[in-house]
Amino acid sequence: MSELILGKTVSESIYSELRGKIESLKSKGTTPGLAVVLVGNDPASEVYVRMKGKKCEELGMHSVTVTLPDHTTQEELLKKIGELNKDPSIHGFLVQLPLPSHIDEKTIINAIDPRKDVDCFHPVNVGKMLIGEPEFLPATPAGVQQMLVRSGVDTKGKHVVIVGRSNIVGKPMAAMMMQKGGGADSTVTVVHSRTRDLPSVTRLADILIVAMGKANFVTADMVKDGAVVIDVGTNRVDDPDSPKGSKLVGDVDFGAVKEKASAISPVAGGVGPMTICMLMANAVAAAEKAAVSR
Repeated sequence: MSELILGKTVSESIYSELRGKIESLKSKGTTPGLAVVLVGNDPASEVYVRMKGKKCEELGMHSVTVTLPDHTTQEELLKKIGELNKDPSIHGFLVQLPLPSHIDEKTIINAIDPRKDVDCFHPVNVGKMLIGEPEFLPATPAGVQQMLVRSGVDTKGKHVVIVGRSNIVGKPMAAMMMQKGGGADSTVTVVHSRTRDLPSVTRLADILIVAMGKANFVTADMVKDGAVVIDVGTNRVDDPDSPKGSKLVGDVDFGAVKEKASAISPVAGGVGPMTICMLMANAVAAAEKAAVSR
């Protein structure tokens, strides 16, 4: 039976550390402030934004939620971003994605002050991450890296195969794992929907990180015996036995793969809790940098 790598457990350890940092900042007159801008009423986004606000409250941080209607113009959203860029009580903020189709996502991301870009989507922060001098790390990949580090998984010299090449997970994950230093120093391969004979590559992985967005995509025959498997996927599939008629599953066939892996993250309770955790860590880091430069 595989060891379970639980983001819930790892995140609690990080939150304990963050509480100490927050108290230290507050004692010196700075309360870390995080704002989230939500445009429209996407149900999943609304839930996620509420969770962020609740976690800020639990940690004693200053939390602002800006809710704008679906018909908000791009110019109106840019004006709100400009206000948050100048607000000294807000050390980090993000604009919740996806945005309505009439708003250009790239323009909005580029308008955020890189010093407050706690999602690490701005090109300046992406570039700094790539050269190994990050201001912030993107929340989900950073969460995966912390899960590996704090679970005692040795990444040095290991072959990490990443399934998926999105700007949110796959690409930054690859950039982070190839850097010099702790929790990285890995040999990295990225596979995706156009990869030929993809299973032959995933079977080479010492550490397999899956972010494909397809339910149960990775099956047992695609995994090497003893590999560490991190499942980033969250997919809702039909389940007639569930009261809701559906259930959440990952991108990995958990039941079969856990019999081959040495360690594996489940869905739920795996990577999920780490995303908000690392977002909070970025907001606290932004507050620390602002306090130093004040």
